[in-house]
Amino acid sequence: MSTLSESIESEADTADHRSPEPPTIPQMLHHVAYITYDSAATTDFYTRIMGMPLVNAVMDDHLPSTGDRTPYFHTFFRMGDGSTLAFFESPGLPPTPEVPTPAFKNFNHIALEVPTRADVDRWRDWLQANGVEHQVVDHHVIYSVYFQDPNDVRLEITATMDASWNAQEAVGAALLNEWVNTRAAAAEAGEDVDEALRGLIARHAHQAQIKGQRTA
Repeated sequence: MSTLSESIESEADTADHRSPEPPTIPQMLHHVAYITYDSAATTDFYTRIMGMPLVNAVMDDHLPSTGDRTPYFHTFFRMGDGSTLAFFESPGLPPTPEVPTPAFKNFNHIALEVPTRADVDRWRDWLQANGVEHQVVDHHVIYSVYFQDPNDVRLEITATMDASWNAQEAVGAALLNEWVNTRAAAAEAGEDVDEALRGLIARHAHQAQIKGQRTA
């Protein structure tokens, strides 16, 4: 016959092994951080061109999250919803290595939302007036203007044209499944995985072009 103490210990042990409750889904972007080699130029760009105020700055001789002894100056610029873009400048940081393909710079970017297509066009005109090189792209589901900040961070100002663009869970799951299965099948057959994935992409690109979903 178990004692009360043993029963309590057993219940506690069971509780310790129960799966925790899922955490709260992230509510918004708090901040995303990049490297800068010139905090003054970065501040000028984000306050004067982007209209985002400098709302805080900190400096320290080590990174609290890792303990690395890397001295830095850390700045924060606020957007309309309270989220921020942040930058680190560190004395003696070597130049950013050259990337082997433009994809590394083109894929890594941050898109900032404005309400309407007309707002994107106003940004286009503003960038033009301030001598900032840019490119306008109509993705149909969104409408965007792309440009670079002084740190070579690729920025996108975009307006949503299709309110359901981020409510396509079934489409996302189906495409992910097709991608994973294509990769696995090619690997199992000893085929070139990259070529198999390129073929998959080409088939979907052709289908999208037929449906009029791609821009020229």
